[in-house]
Amino acid sequence: MTFHSLDFLVFFVVVTTVYWRLSHGAQNWFLLVASYLFYGWVTPWFCLLLGGTTLVDWWVAQKMDPAAPASGTRWSRRTWLVVSLVSNLTVLGFFKYFNFFIDSVQAAMASAGLEASLPVLRIVLPVGISFYTFQSLSYTIDVYRGRLRASGSLRDFALFVAFFPQLVAGPIERAEALLPRVQHPRVFNLVVARDALVLMAWGFFKKLVIADNVGIIANRVFAMKDPGFEMLWAGVFAFGLQIFADFSAYTDIARGCARWLGFDLMKNFEHPYLALSPSDFWRRWHISLSSWFRDYLYIPLGGSRRGLPRTLVNILITFVISGLWHGAAWNFALWGAYHGLLLVGERTWGALRGVGRHPGRQRVPAWRVVPQWALMYVLVHIGWLLFREADAAMLWRDLTLVPGTAPLAERQAGLYLFLVAFTLSLPLWAHSLWTVWQGRSYSDRPVVREAEVPTRTIVWQALAVGVMFATILVLRSRTSLDFIYFAF
Repeated sequence: MTFHSLDFLVFFVVVTTVYWRLSHGAQNWFLLVASYLFYGWVTPWFCLLLGGTTLVDWWVAQKMDPAAPASGTRWSRRTWLVVSLVSNLTVLGFFKYFNFFIDSVQAAMASAGLEASLPVLRIVLPVGISFYTFQSLSYTIDVYRGRLRASGSLRDFALFVAFFPQLVAGPIERAEALLPRVQHPRVFNLVVARDALVLMAWGFFKKLVIADNVGIIANRVFAMKDPGFEMLWAGVFAFGLQIFADFSAYTDIARGCARWLGFDLMKNFEHPYLALSPSDFWRRWHISLSSWFRDYLYIPLGGSRRGLPRTLVNILITFVISGLWHGAAWNFALWGAYHGLLLVGERTWGALRGVGRHPGRQRVPAWRVVPQWALMYVLVHIGWLLFREADAAMLWRDLTLVPGTAPLAERQAGLYLFLVAFTLSLPLWAHSLWTVWQGRSYSDRPVVREAEVPTRTIVWQALAVGVMFATILVLRSRTSLDFIYFAF
């Protein structure tokens, strides 16, 4: 079931209506059943994997928590953590990377002149497996570290893992933030619900009007056999808009849905295309994933505590693995390595200048803001070319193209597609600049009482929602595209 479907609209209205008429315990049971219904709507057997991950990690956490009733085993806490890591990563590795591994081995043997027929399983990648596996793993790791007590309720932990708004594409929540909201009663707040409706409308607008329309441009350009320089980079620009509008739209809808149910999910994007440096970009892009890799991979590897050379190695390892998290293909590993090298260059340059561990957080002089932003925007989009182009030969061709060599008609077509994509992107730029100018967005404003909300705010919210849905009806793409991150 996808957010931009009629099935989901009916599902969400029914769930929300019934949910607020139940007691706290019944709410949790109802949400748990609804979440599994949402996840297994198209492919019911996906629920078996989700349930298996939940059972193993809940049981392992009980064994690791000295105060839990199931503790007392002779096995060490480290051994139980290994059980969780091995079970989760084995399932993730099998479904996501088995064929990639087989294909890579066959290619290596073929390049050495050896012929081999290795088994290949054409299996369906369970939607959201990378997201809920990392969310569940963060729980067992935090219990092992002593930062968190094991949940005594399997129902509450299962709801934490399967909570449907963020189940299949994040944000990847931490148990210390989301689990207490599951365990304690929620109260309906009309102000929060109204803000959530605006957030959801903005998410639907980004998905249906911006992402799906520019996605058609990107798909057509990358389907071309030999696009010229201008055509290719119009497609890359369109893809950069698509992946941001698409993924951030999912997050906005997920956060809005969660707020209607009394939960508050973390922000996953902070206007990433306004970044001024590689580290600044990764503080703004897919925040829940980048912070996950920081806390559970980069820091355990040693972080920046063991000198500059080791820090640079740790950055590269973290980003290559982060790239492979996105998909079982070498272009994703290359994309991760590329961003890792950008961060290595930034950290090295900062060390040479004596800036310290966080050169990206230094104040940028006013005269450098625009050129530094433009450079970072170009570097990010070179990365999107690496991310989107899976064929190595085509990628090399793309990177060596020279402007002005394509026929005039194709150059004009490339310019036209760029202008169309740019026009569609104007609401994104306006929203980012307006939010930065104001200092915060509607999605960040504190919870207030109904009596404290000015009438003009309610009017503006109603007008904004009406305009966005009217625009969706007129300008939405007639070709509906899946959310990009469903594939990861």
